[in-house]
Amino acid sequence: MKLKSYFSETVEAAVELARKELGEDALLVHARPATPETRHLGAYEVVFGSTYAPASVPAAIAQRTKDATNNLSRDIDEMKREIGRLARCLSGPRGVPDSPESELYARLVANELDPMIAQAVSSGSALEDFFEVDATLGRHGLDRSVVALVGPPGVGKTTTLIKLAARFGLVSRRPAHILTADVFRIAAAEQLRSLAAILGIGCDVVETPVALAQALEEHRSKDLIFIDTPGLGPDEMEDGADLARLIASHPEIDTHLVLSASMKPADLARVIGRYGIFQPKKLLFTRLDETERFGAIISEASRRALPLSFLATGQEIPDDLEPATKQRLAALVTEPEPVRHSTGATA
Repeated sequence: MKLKSYFSETVEAAVELARKELGEDALLVHARPATPETRHLGAYEVVFGSTYAPASVPAAIAQRTKDATNNLSRDIDEMKREIGRLARCLSGPRGVPDSPESELYARLVANELDPMIAQAVSSGSALEDFFEVDATLGRHGLDRSVVALVGPPGVGKTTTLIKLAARFGLVSRRPAHILTADVFRIAAAEQLRSLAAILGIGCDVVETPVALAQALEEHRSKDLIFIDTPGLGPDEMEDGADLARLIASHPEIDTHLVLSASMKPADLARVIGRYGIFQPKKLLFTRLDETERFGAIISEASRRALPLSFLATGQEIPDDLEPATKQRLAALVTEPEPVRHSTGATA
């Protein structure tokens, strides 16, 4: 099946454009608001699948394609019905301004939740079904936990790392060690060493990706290894390319992308895309106390299919850190006046 995207200012217009080109038998795969990178092409994107098999394709291959398409028909038909319903309801709140559903939709969109998710939730779906959480450290099935925190400058990676080390190292009484690859900031390593010394946790500076790999082997006896990385701006990503390759390819490293909850949705999407070279496994959000809009957190977690791991507020170590839960995140987005601060929950 050949997939093709169509963009327009409305879902209906994009669907009509696709039908004209591909015919009425073309399959609607999904419809969604355009991403920041493609928004200049139109406000909405619809993706259609065409089952047309060119004459040059061998008959056996064409038949297998047809069979596979037939096997998917039931699922796709169901998806078409659901997406069609959501598309028709995109302007729903304006059509029924006094209904409870429209009030909820308006509140969710004002909270910067993706309009498609907001429409589904206002129509009865559970917000918790649109994202996942995973407040574990390390790759599943391995003897030790190796955790790397990556992210842009100023989001609180180092403070968050210390919170994690204190909670999961000291409180759990597991042998822990810190490795810092942040040699870009002046005195950054010394600051981390001082904080680690207060906690009684060892800390080494690794100046190159090779040194990081060697340090991971040297400290194999430790149950917990935390890796601090430099905050890289848009023009500095190339400087961290070698480190990103090591972190992305290392079989033990569980990479959490640390982001500020107060970032604008468009900026948040751009940063997550930029840090794709590190292949993060989870999203960790800080500074929840600095914003009142949390919809983008769930929207991006859903769009990227990345679970949320931890939520951080303030500077208290380790109290201002909590494991992400579906209940907590859903409350932040759906309740008129949700509890904004950390509950101090323990993992």
